[in-house]
Amino acid sequence: MKLAERAGAQEAEVFGFAGRSTDVDLRKDEVELASERLHRGLGLRAVVKGAVGFSSTNDFSQLQFVAESAVRSARARGCDEAWRSLPGPKPGTRPEGILDPALEKMGPEDCLEMAERMLFGCRETSGADPTSGGVSCSFGTEFILNSHGIERQEEGSAMHASLEAVARGPGEENATGNEFCNSRSLRPGLESVGRAAAEMARTSLGGTKAETGTVNVLLKPIAFVELMEYTFIPAIFSDNVQKGRSPLASRVGQPVASESLSIVDDGLLPGGMGTSAFDGEGVPSQRTPIVDGGILMGFLYDSYTAGKAGTSSTGSAVRVGYTEVPRVGIRNLVISSRDPIDLLAETKGILVNGVIGAHTANPISGDFSVEARNAFYVVPGETPKPICSAMLAGNMFELLKDMMVGTDIRAIGPVVTPTIGLKMKVVGS
Repeated sequence: MKLAERAGAQEAEVFGFAGRSTDVDLRKDEVELASERLHRGLGLRAVVKGAVGFSSTNDFSQLQFVAESAVRSARARGCDEAWRSLPGPKPGTRPEGILDPALEKMGPEDCLEMAERMLFGCRETSGADPTSGGVSCSFGTEFILNSHGIERQEEGSAMHASLEAVARGPGEENATGNEFCNSRSLRPGLESVGRAAAEMARTSLGGTKAETGTVNVLLKPIAFVELMEYTFIPAIFSDNVQKGRSPLASRVGQPVASESLSIVDDGLLPGGMGTSAFDGEGVPSQRTPIVDGGILMGFLYDSYTAGKAGTSSTGSAVRVGYTEVPRVGIRNLVISSRDPIDLLAETKGILVNGVIGAHTANPISGDFSVEARNAFYVVPGETPKPICSAMLAGNMFELLKDMMVGTDIRAIGPVVTPTIGLKMKVVGS
C-alpha cells in the first residue's frame, strides 16, 4: 500500500489471501487426480483522480512492480467523476459457523477416503454407476487494508463434494442424476450424496414425453436457483440498475412478488457459504432486505455504486480471489415465506430437479425457455413418474407474482431456498 502511495496513488487498498486446498477428482469409479495446493497472493487497487487501477501477484519479490502497474493502469483510465472514496473503518459483527479447524488438517488421503464413501453410496443403488465427481476441502485466511484505516482479517473453511451417476435401461436408453454437498464445516458421511445421485438416475429411466399446456410446476431448489441466477438476481445489483439493465430499477416500494414472499441478502448467516464479517472491500457485513411481503425494498450496493446513488454500501462487494477486483454480488440470498406449504403433499403437476439452458434467459425482460432435467409427474400419494423430455417457458418477473413457497429449505451455494411452486407453460419435446 505504501509503495502504491509513493508511486502516486491518492488511495490504495490491498486484499490478501493465504490458504491450502486438497482436491480429489473422480472419473467413473476411479480417482483421476488427487492434489494439494497452497495459495498465497495479494491484489492491489490504486486510485488516481477517481480512476481505479488494479494489479496482483503471488511473487512477493515483485511488489514494487505491482504497485507501479496499478498506478499506471489508473492513470491510463482517466478521471472518473462518479468515484467517491474507498470505505473507512466501521465496527462489525463476528459471524458464526464459518471456521472448522478439522478442515485445516484434511490431506489428500482424507479426501480420498471421503470420495470412496461417496462412491460406496452410489454402488449401493443397483442399476446406476458413477461417471464423475470429486471432493474438495479448503482452509485459509484473508485480509484487507486500505489507506483510510481499514484493517480486517478472518479465517474460514469450506468443503464441497459432488457426484454424477448414470443408469442404463433397455436398448440405448440411459438417464443421469447428480447430487452435491457444500458446507463451511466437515461433513465426513458422504454416502448419502452417492445414493441420491444414483437414485435420481435410476428413477429417471423409462420417462414419457410431457404434455403441452400450462400446469403446476414444482421447481426444486437447484432448478429455481439456476433460473434466478440469470434473471432476478442480476436485476437487484445496483450496477445493473444504474446502467439501465434492470427491469426493477423504478419498482422500489412497489409489489414485485407474492405478498407472502421474503428475500433477504444476509452476509452474517451462520454457516452460510457467503458469510464473512466483512465484504470484499472491508465493509461490515449486514442483513439487507430485498423483498418484504412481496414489496421491493431496495438493491445491493458496493462502495462505488453506493457513492453514485448517494447511499451507503450494503456490504455487497464480493471477490473471486486476490486476482480479481471486487464486484457487486449476493452474499447469502435467503428466500422464504410466512406461509410455507408442503408442496409435494398438495400439488398435482410436474416436479423439476434441474434445468438446462438457464444461461440463455434474457436478464432484461426475464423471459426464459429451458429444458427440464430429471423431471417427474407428481400426484399426492402416488409414486412420481419420470418425464424424458419437456421444455419450460415463462417470464421470471411475472411468475414471482404468483408463486408458492415450500418447506424443504436447502443451500445452493450462496442461495438458500425451498422448492418453489409456479404455474408455467410446459412444452412436450
